[in-house]
Amino acid sequence: MSQKQILNTENAPAAIGPYNQAIRAGNTLYVSGQIPLIPESMELITSGVADETHQVLKNVRAILTHAGYTLNDVVKASIFIANMDDFATINEVYAQYFTESQPARETVAVKTLPKNVNVEISVIAWKA
Repeated sequence: MSQKQILNTENAPAAIGPYNQAIRAGNTLYVSGQIPLIPESMELITSGVADETHQVLKNVRAILTHAGYTLNDVVKASIFIANMDDFATINEVYAQYFTESQPARETVAVKTLPKNVNVEISVIAWKA
């Protein structure tokens, strides 16, 4: 596959801007940053950073699944958080999803995230 393929699924939140949920280029899948939106209602999870992180990773997993990938195919994750004090909680939840073959990763504290959420995660996945 030499062209890029746009991928979107109803099992993850619709894009809230001019972007797609994911783009596959060859064997690499680029998943746009996900925030804690419930796909069916587009409502935000606001019950705490742990619940937010679970929803974000469920959204990431739904996009990966739609594209034929799994969390084990993720080679790079980028985590953006509004408050570095939440790092330990986010890391605990993250570890429940990436139980083997953990990807490379960075975590960056930012001033503000879309819709004023506490966490956003994007990933890059690859498989032969």
